[in-house]
Amino acid sequence: MRLLRERDFRNFWLGETISLLGDQISLIALPLAAVLVLDAGAADMGYLTAAGLAPHLLLSLPAGVWLDRVARRRRIMISADLGRALLVATVPFAYAFDALTMAQLYGVAFAVGSLAVFFDLSYSTVFVSITSREHYVEGNALVNGSRSFSFVGGPSLGGLLVQLFSAPFALLADAVSFLGSALFLGRIRADEPPIEPEEGGIRSQIATGMRFIAGSPIFRPMLAGVATLNFFNFAFGALLVLFAIRELDIEPGTLGAVLGAGAVGGLVGAVIAGRIGRRLGVGPAFILGCFLFPAPLVLVPLAGGPRPAVLGMLFAAEFLSGFGVMILDINVGAIILAATPHRLRSRATGAFRFVNYGIRPLGALAGGALGSAIGLRPTLFIASVGALAGLLWLLPSPIPKLRELPEEPS
Repeated sequence: MRLLRERDFRNFWLGETISLLGDQISLIALPLAAVLVLDAGAADMGYLTAAGLAPHLLLSLPAGVWLDRVARRRRIMISADLGRALLVATVPFAYAFDALTMAQLYGVAFAVGSLAVFFDLSYSTVFVSITSREHYVEGNALVNGSRSFSFVGGPSLGGLLVQLFSAPFALLADAVSFLGSALFLGRIRADEPPIEPEEGGIRSQIATGMRFIAGSPIFRPMLAGVATLNFFNFAFGALLVLFAIRELDIEPGTLGAVLGAGAVGGLVGAVIAGRIGRRLGVGPAFILGCFLFPAPLVLVPLAGGPRPAVLGMLFAAEFLSGFGVMILDINVGAIILAATPHRLRSRATGAFRFVNYGIRPLGALAGGALGSAIGLRPTLFIASVGALAGLLWLLPSPIPKLRELPEEPS
């Protein structure tokens, strides 16, 4: 692809690819450390997932305002990478001295999530500084292709590392990935768009971002739809590893291999998401992804019977869901980039994430509580079906008629 021949985008993409792979290793290694080393239960898993996501609820709005006043957001991303590397490395260090506790895992998850807020809110500014508007979908497809690749390789590698070295030591791979991301981000030379200072205090500027989202006929239903989907999806995700280990009796290495193999669906989705967007229109493609992402996950609580059947159902759930999430993310990402004014980019992104990411720890807590109350399997049923309610916000909106990327508002 043409974008990969451009040095700045190539460095950006390589940094993201390495970091995403490490994140997927942590995504399986951190909950496995809680389950296998500290004997965590359903409520503990809900708290652990919520701890990593709570900063998005607490920090997205003020961080978005502050970042709209910062000239070099790439430096913020590099600092966040270095900080996360140090934090993740404390887990194997504590484990080596027999001092690892759930409290430390909660603290590391919260601190890493806090730095992720600043990294993620800076991402769009760096992305648009190295990618022209006509290549937003292609650029998103490349980055999300790396994300899909990480879904394939990360869980498999993470499960193998857990099997060989224990879950805490597997997290060292994520620490190294953050250092790799910082290295490649440091090689980008493109100038970022200039700051457009505005009058008013932090409350006024937060309100500006919120008003933009609330007043947009595209952003408002889009946010309501994905927030509903993510509430139920994170209730599901908080219990998935626990359910697979405790009730399906799957070993960590096997679980990682099945989830990684199933994630090939994400690679397929990343390759054809742009084609689907061009054929159906970016709005209908986004809605299609909102259905295909959660619907197959009902296969997980349905899993039972002979071991090959159980593994096959987990594989199918991951394959089809991974395909759907790429169709969703690539098309909605391009819509958001195109429809957000640059002067509001960090504030509007912060407002969007405040709701979309802020709902996730609430979903994780709800999943943990419900799993403790009624059991893991019934909770997974409720979560996988409930996520489809997000479509109810989208179907009456202008999004189904959105064929091309919208123009940036003046």
